Amino acid sequence: MRLDHVQLPMPPGKEDDADLFYRDLLGLTPVAKPENLASRGGRWYGAGPLGVHLGVEEDQRPSKKTHVCFVVDDYEALVQRLEAAGFVTSSDSELAGVVRCYVHDPFGNRIELQRG
Repeated sequence: MRLDHVQLPMPPGKEDDADLFYRDLLGLTPVAKPENLASRGGRWYGAGPLGVHLGVEEDQRPSKKTHVCFVVDDYEALVQRLEAAGFVTSSDSELAGVVRCYVHDPFGNRIELQRG
Protein backbone atom coordinates (compact mmCIF):
# COMPACT_ATOMS: atom_id res chain seq x y z
CA MET A 1 0.00 0.00 0.00
CA ARG A 2 1.11 3.55 -0.67
CA LEU A 3 -0.42 6.97 -0.34
CA ASP A 4 -1.14 8.53 -3.73
CA HIS A 5 -2.57 11.93 -2.85
CA VAL A 6 -4.31 14.03 -0.23
CA GLN A 7 -7.18 16.36 -0.97
CA LEU A 8 -7.90 19.65 0.74
CA PRO A 9 -10.96 21.86 0.24
CA MET A 10 -10.98 25.27 -1.39
CA PRO A 11 -13.79 27.68 -2.28
CA PRO A 12 -14.81 28.11 -5.91
CA GLY A 13 -12.89 30.55 -8.09
CA LYS A 14 -9.79 30.76 -5.89
CA GLU A 15 -7.35 28.87 -8.10
CA ASP A 16 -5.00 31.88 -8.33
CA ASP A 17 -4.79 31.98 -4.52
CA ALA A 18 -4.02 28.26 -4.52
CA ASP A 19 -1.22 28.80 -7.04
CA LEU A 20 0.27 31.64 -5.00
CA PHE A 21 0.45 29.49 -1.88
CA TYR A 22 1.10 25.95 -3.10
CA ARG A 23 3.12 26.65 -6.26
CA ASP A 24 4.85 29.96 -5.60
CA LEU A 25 5.47 29.79 -1.86
CA LEU A 26 5.60 26.06 -1.03
CA GLY A 27 7.23 25.22 -4.37
CA LEU A 28 4.93 22.35 -5.33
CA THR A 29 4.75 21.37 -8.99
CA PRO A 30 1.45 22.04 -10.80
CA VAL A 31 -0.09 18.91 -12.33
CA ALA A 32 -2.65 19.14 -15.12
CA LYS A 33 -5.99 17.70 -14.12
CA PRO A 34 -7.50 15.14 -16.48
CA GLU A 35 -9.74 16.86 -19.03
CA ASN A 36 -12.92 15.26 -17.67
CA LEU A 37 -12.17 16.65 -14.17
CA ALA A 38 -10.82 20.09 -15.11
CA SER A 39 -14.28 21.64 -15.40
CA ARG A 40 -14.80 21.10 -11.65
CA GLY A 41 -12.17 23.71 -10.84
CA GLY A 42 -9.54 23.27 -8.16
CA ARG A 43 -5.87 22.53 -8.58
CA TRP A 44 -3.54 19.55 -8.46
CA TYR A 45 0.11 19.69 -7.39
CA GLY A 46 2.92 17.22 -7.03
CA ALA A 47 5.12 16.90 -3.96
CA GLY A 48 7.61 14.18 -4.87
CA PRO A 49 5.66 10.93 -5.18
CA LEU A 50 2.64 12.43 -3.40
CA GLY A 51 -0.14 14.42 -5.03
CA VAL A 52 -1.84 17.35 -3.33
CA HIS A 53 -5.29 18.01 -4.74
CA LEU A 54 -7.41 21.04 -3.93
CA GLY A 55 -11.05 20.27 -4.56
CA VAL A 56 -13.76 22.91 -4.84
CA GLU A 57 -16.44 22.91 -2.16
CA GLU A 58 -19.22 25.47 -2.35
CA ASP A 59 -19.52 25.74 1.45
CA GLN A 60 -15.85 25.08 2.19
CA ARG A 61 -15.06 24.92 5.91
CA PRO A 62 -11.53 24.01 6.94
CA SER A 63 -10.92 21.60 9.80
CA LYS A 64 -9.30 23.04 12.92
CA LYS A 65 -7.10 19.99 13.54
CA THR A 66 -6.85 17.92 10.36
CA HIS A 67 -3.70 18.79 8.45
CA VAL A 68 -1.08 17.78 5.93
CA CYS A 69 2.59 17.73 6.92
CA PHE A 70 5.38 18.58 4.50
CA VAL A 71 8.99 17.79 5.42
CA VAL A 72 11.13 20.46 3.79
CA ASP A 73 14.88 20.80 3.38
CA ASP A 74 14.79 24.61 3.19
CA TYR A 75 12.59 24.96 6.29
CA GLU A 76 13.90 28.32 7.55
CA ALA A 77 13.82 29.91 4.09
CA LEU A 78 10.27 28.64 3.52
CA VAL A 79 9.06 30.01 6.84
CA GLN A 80 10.61 33.38 5.98
CA ARG A 81 8.94 33.40 2.52
CA LEU A 82 5.56 32.59 4.03
CA GLU A 83 5.85 35.28 6.69
CA ALA A 84 7.06 37.86 4.14
CA ALA A 85 3.96 37.04 2.08
CA GLY A 86 1.73 37.76 5.09
CA PHE A 87 1.08 34.22 6.32
CA VAL A 88 1.31 33.66 10.08
CA THR A 89 3.38 30.69 11.20
CA SER A 90 3.31 29.22 14.70
CA SER A 91 6.22 27.09 15.86
CA ASP A 92 5.64 23.97 17.91
CA SER A 93 8.20 22.21 20.09
CA GLU A 94 6.03 19.43 21.53
CA LEU A 95 7.91 16.66 19.70
CA ALA A 96 11.47 16.30 21.00
CA GLY A 97 14.03 16.74 18.24
CA VAL A 98 11.46 17.89 15.64
CA VAL A 99 11.55 21.45 14.34
CA ARG A 100 8.11 22.30 13.01
CA CYS A 101 5.49 24.96 12.61
CA TYR A 102 1.95 25.37 11.39
CA VAL A 103 0.54 27.75 8.80
CA HIS A 104 -2.91 28.08 7.26
CA ASP A 105 -3.31 28.22 3.51
CA PRO A 106 -5.46 31.00 1.99
CA PHE A 107 -8.56 28.85 2.63
CA GLY A 108 -7.88 28.14 6.31
CA ASN A 109 -6.53 24.62 5.84
CA ARG A 110 -3.91 23.80 8.47
CA ILE A 111 -0.48 22.85 7.07
CA GLU A 112 2.37 21.48 9.16
CA LEU A 113 5.94 22.11 8.03
CA GLN A 114 8.83 20.08 9.43
CA ARG A 115 12.53 20.68 8.97
CA GLY A 116 13.99 17.84 6.88
